[in-house]
Amino acid sequence: MQVTVVVPTFNEAPNVQELVDRITQAAHGFDVDVLFVDDSTDDTPQVIERVAATAEIPVRVIHRTEPVGGLSGAVTAGLAAASSDICIVMDGDLQHPPEDIARLVARHRRGDVDIVVASRYAGDGTAGGLSDGSRVLASRGSTLLTKAMFPIRLREVTDPMTGFFLIDRRAIDVERLMPRGFKILLEILARQPLRVAEIPFDFATRHAGRSKASLRQGAELLVQLTALRFGKMSVFALIGAGGAVANLAIVWLLSRLGMPDVPAMIIAAETTILANFLLQERFVFQDMRAEAAGVLSRFGKSFAFNNAELIVRIPLTALLISSWHISVVIATGLTLIVAFVVRFLFHSLVVYAPRRAGRATSPAREFVEELDRQALSPGEL
Repeated sequence: MQVTVVVPTFNEAPNVQELVDRITQAAHGFDVDVLFVDDSTDDTPQVIERVAATAEIPVRVIHRTEPVGGLSGAVTAGLAAASSDICIVMDGDLQHPPEDIARLVARHRRGDVDIVVASRYAGDGTAGGLSDGSRVLASRGSTLLTKAMFPIRLREVTDPMTGFFLIDRRAIDVERLMPRGFKILLEILARQPLRVAEIPFDFATRHAGRSKASLRQGAELLVQLTALRFGKMSVFALIGAGGAVANLAIVWLLSRLGMPDVPAMIIAAETTILANFLLQERFVFQDMRAEAAGVLSRFGKSFAFNNAELIVRIPLTALLISSWHISVVIATGLTLIVAFVVRFLFHSLVVYAPRRAGRATSPAREFVEELDRQALSPGEL
C-alpha cells in the first residue's frame, strides 16, 4: 500500500527534519512518501531539499511563489500532485502526531470509508495543544457553528475543522474544489456525500515556530461557511451589507457635521465603492480573476457601473426624502437594497466575464447560462 503525506507549510523550517524522521518511523506495513506544498517566505524550501537528500523515504517539495487559495489551495495542489490515491493531510508543526498516521491507514484498510478524520473531540481525543482558553473556546464555538450549518453532511463528524485526515483521492473530484481560507476538510465534506470515520487523537503542542492563528483566519472561516452554505451571491451580499452599514455611518457622520445631504451621500458612496471592490476581489470573485480581464480593467468597469448606478440612485433617494418625508439614512438604505441584485449580475456577467477569442453560442444564451451558474455557485448542496 502506498500513502502520500501532504504537508502544507508556511515558514516551518525548524520542524521539517523532525517531521520527516517521525513519519519514516511511523510507516509500518505500507510505503510512504512526503509532499510538502510550501508557501514560505523563509528558507523552508531549501531546508526541505536538504532533508530530502538524506531521508529514507521519498520527499518532494512544491514551492508556490503565488499561493492561491491559502492553506486550502496548498492542500488541493498537493492532492492533485500526489503520487498515490491514498493521501494523508497534516500540518507541518507536529501538532498532528505523525505516529497516528498508522492508525489512519489501519482504519481506512477496513474498506468501508472514503475519509478518516483524526478528531480532537471523539473518544479520548484532546485539544491540549491549543495555546490558551480563548483558542479552545474559539475552536469549540466554530465547530458547533459549522455543524449547525451542515447538520446532514457533518452528522458523523465531531471535528470538521481539523487539518489532520486521510482521504482516498478517487472519491472526490479535486478539480471541482474551490479552496479558500484554511479549512479544506470542511470544503471537501460540504461538496458531496462521503463515507466518513473518525479516530481520536491528542492535539499536541507546537514543536517550534509560531502559531499562524489570527482574527483574519476567523473572518475567512465565516466567509468560507457563508459561501459553502449559501453560494457566491451570499458572500457578495455580506460584503454589500457591510458596505451599506459603512455607507450609512458615513452619511450620518457627515450630516451631523453639517454637510448637505447630497455631498454626504456622494462621499459615502465613493468610499464604499472602492472598499467593496477590494473585498469582492478577495472573497467573492477570486476564482474568476485568472480568466477575466486585468485588474485595472475590472476596477474601471466596476467603478464606472457603480458611479452610473449612483447617478441614478442619489436623485431617487432625494425624491424619496422629499416625497415620503423620510430621513436620508432610511432612504439611502432602501435604494441600496434595490441596487444589490443589479450589481451582482453586472459584476458576475461583465466585470469578471472570461476573456474569449470567439463566441460559439449567442450572447443571450451565454447570458442565461452564466446567470444560472453564478447564482448557484459555489456551494449549494
